Amino acid sequence: MTDIITTIGQALLMAFGMAWKTGWALILGFTISSVLRAIVPTDTIKRHLGGSDLRQVGIAALFGAASSSCSYAAAAIMRTLFRKGASLVTSLAFLFAATNLVLELGIVLYLLMGWQFMVAEWLGGIALIAIMSLIVRLTYPAKLGEEARSMGNGDDPTMPETGGDDHQRWWQKLARPDIRATIARNFTMEWSMLWKDLAIGFVVGGFVAAFVPRDLWQSLFLTDAPSWIQVPANALIGPIVAMLTFVCSVGNIPLAAVLWGGGASFGGVIAFIYGDLIVLPLLDVYRRYFGWKMAAYIGLVLFASMAGAAIVIDLAFTAIGIVPHHATDIRAMLTSFSIDYTFWLNLIFGLLGLALFIVSRRSARDKAHSGCAHCH
Repeated sequence: MTDIITTIGQALLMAFGMAWKTGWALILGFTISSVLRAIVPTDTIKRHLGGSDLRQVGIAALFGAASSSCSYAAAAIMRTLFRKGASLVTSLAFLFAATNLVLELGIVLYLLMGWQFMVAEWLGGIALIAIMSLIVRLTYPAKLGEEARSMGNGDDPTMPETGGDDHQRWWQKLARPDIRATIARNFTMEWSMLWKDLAIGFVVGGFVAAFVPRDLWQSLFLTDAPSWIQVPANALIGPIVAMLTFVCSVGNIPLAAVLWGGGASFGGVIAFIYGDLIVLPLLDVYRRYFGWKMAAYIGLVLFASMAGAAIVIDLAFTAIGIVPHHATDIRAMLTSFSIDYTFWLNLIFGLLGLALFIVSRRSARDKAHSGCAHCH
């Protein structure tokens, strides 16, 4: 009994360590995302996403990378873009970029797993979008797509607030009180939608690291098989493991760090990270948005793209010789604390986050008072 209590304590300590190591990076990423969403008019983006050529896919990916890191919010925005005329290719490019190419994800990967995983995530994201584009071009069910496009009406309430369609320069927009209030509201909305995913990811990661033996991950992901079997097999296993964990967005990075520290293969872990968009709750969201047939099509396209991108990245990094070694002692890293750069960055960005929350609450209160004044 004492051993179980001790292990639970270690699991909770590691969960806190994950949050501590990545807290400042999350605030930084959410702040940058909120600023960009506030100063870039959404309608301007929508007008450029109707096709599927390289330029339009690139715009969709850039908009996604600057837009959100919450899988559920990204899925809602993707639905709105698709219903307003964006092609499925650009809509899915936005969806993936919004959850896997955001700045905070790269920083968290760097802090927990090293620069190789950060680079692999971003380069793999490009490969994934390219593979997805090719698959959709070859297999897109046009009739089914039009039926899915017509389901529901209007904008989604989670569509990010923007600074309108005016032609002011970005620094002029930032000088406006209403834009600063919009930034604060976007920041608060991002946290309100993501904190549960993050908390679940940290807690699950901590408990998995504390309770699951290393040998399990080495047996789950093929590590001793020939590379021609190991690489594709692990690329297929990774998204399936992610799908069953129910942890999406940035929240699955702590668990990915545990998988890597436990001996899982490089390609398998990369595929697991990509798999945040096909967790079971999100597949159900796609079903409610587009119907089960289109949801099944989207799920299969995403799965094939994730596996393909993981294979490409695994082979490329192996050929170049930059696959990292399993030298990360995730338990020791997450349970050691000191007054270092992490402490000061958490302090600085924690104050920034607090200031944005205060501005957001004041803005909401002012809106409520203004509404009451008009009622009288």
